Amino acid sequence: MEPGDTLKIESLDNQWRDKDSVMLHACFQLLKDAVEKEKILLGDTDWNANEKHQFAKNEIQELYNWWIEYKESSTPDEKAYSNENKMLKRLIDIRWALWT
Repeated sequence: MEPGDTLKIESLDNQWRDKDSVMLHACFQLLKDAVEKEKILLGDTDWNANEKHQFAKNEIQELYNWWIEYKESSTPDEKAYSNENKMLKRLIDIRWALWT
């Protein structure tokens, strides 16, 4: 078992990053770990229990897919930044469902 105080962010190298970028990558690394390592979508959660759970499952899958396909722009632009914020907010809204 890995220590709970360590997060290996696979999408970042050892180059300097501003904290807004690190936040995006850290949050989505947690989601990626939940899906791939903890198998959250295949575990004991009854995702059909109610609409809230069904919605959360769909969000987890959509956000995970978005992150897997995510390509960071070499030059930040307002539209891309706005979309990243939208996805981060969606992730925060379903964080209650990311437990195993």
